Amino acid sequence: MKELKCPKCKSVFTVDEADYASIVNQVKNTEFQAEVDRRLQELYKQHIAEQESKVLKAEQSFQTKLSSKDSELNKKETEIARLTEQLNAIAQAKQLEYTELLAKKEQEIAQLKSSIEQKESNIEIAVLKEQGKAQEILKAKESLIAELKNKVIIEQNSAIERQNSLKEKYESELKQKQEQVDYYKDMKSRMSTKMVGETLEIHCNTEFNRMRPLFPNAYFEKDNDASGGSKGDFIFRDSEEGTEYLSIMFEMKNEMDTTATKHKNEDFLKKLDEDRTAKNCEFAVLVSLLEPDNELYNTGIVDVSHKYPKMYVIRPQFFMPLITLLVHTSKKSLAYKKALIEAQSQSVDVTNFEKQLTDFKDKFANNYRLASEKFQTAIAEIDKSIDHLQKIKTALLGSENNLRLANDKAENLTIKKLTRGNPTMKAKFEEARAQNPEIDEENEPFQ
Repeated sequence: MKELKCPKCKSVFTVDEADYASIVNQVKNTEFQAEVDRRLQELYKQHIAEQESKVLKAEQSFQTKLSSKDSELNKKETEIARLTEQLNAIAQAKQLEYTELLAKKEQEIAQLKSSIEQKESNIEIAVLKEQGKAQEILKAKESLIAELKNKVIIEQNSAIERQNSLKEKYESELKQKQEQVDYYKDMKSRMSTKMVGETLEIHCNTEFNRMRPLFPNAYFEKDNDASGGSKGDFIFRDSEEGTEYLSIMFEMKNEMDTTATKHKNEDFLKKLDEDRTAKNCEFAVLVSLLEPDNELYNTGIVDVSHKYPKMYVIRPQFFMPLITLLVHTSKKSLAYKKALIEAQSQSVDVTNFEKQLTDFKDKFANNYRLASEKFQTAIAEIDKSIDHLQKIKTALLGSENNLRLANDKAENLTIKKLTRGNPTMKAKFEEARAQNPEIDEENEPFQ
């Protein structure tokens, strides 16, 4: 805000920057001076007119009074002269006052011009300073922007390089996978049905040989004996101290995607059972890639013992797990097989002994079948939904309980229990006990 003094009334008033600028513009304008002069002349003329009007009125009044009072004529003339002189004095005073006022106005205008010029100079200096500061700030910001742009460009280039690197990596991997897919597609298109089956056989053979250190005494070879008119694919046999405790006949089945006639797993179960019987194998297993959309065969180990005894259908990924499971469970009957072989070699009456052993094996196999079913149920429930965890837990506990019962039966089977009702075997074991007094008839388990 700016303070200004009125040259007429001497009052001080404030104006804002806009009004101040307006006054400055007026002061700078030559028309403003002319306007001041014009207004002074008008005021002067107005004052003269007012005085003349007063004089006229006085003359009229005088003339009126003159007609009635001639005696006062001299007084009026004197008064007129006095008034005329007074009017002239007033006019001169007004003229002097206006001259002084005009001089003061011109002086104030000059002062205002000087002040304005000083203000303008100061403003220009301030503007130049602010412009300099703004330019410095602008340069700093431009420098910062350039630096940030460089960083962004570097990061973008780095990101693009990483992206290109990852893209090249994934494209390379994708190309390799596609080449593998194309290779296997081409291989399958060139294979006969027999070659596809042989490829599955090679896979199973490779998997077993990879895990062979776990089965140092095992026999796993191709079944090349077709003397009976038929043969399986592989035979697995495992023994301990010369006594065989597990034997499995394997059949591997697959077919090409373009094969017109699609086979089912059941189409090969009968032949597999015949091959197992012909080669005197205890278990029969069909390793199959047939019926790929059948959920029954995709859940895990499928027990088909209700159709053919001790027979299972599996996918290739369950090939080694099933062998391991059968090995561990079959080892529990190894002691009884040894005892049976020893009894048979001595030509003893083992009728009741074999009956008990067969009964135990049947019960054990039943418990194993139940455990396998529970295991399959658990696998299926896990694949279906997490919401069935309680059901899976129950199935697994049932499986564990059956295995525990089977194990308890094996551990609790004693010589006395086996020879009960068989005097011949009892006599033989009593003879052996007499030779070795450390044997306890009640508590010595037969394993």
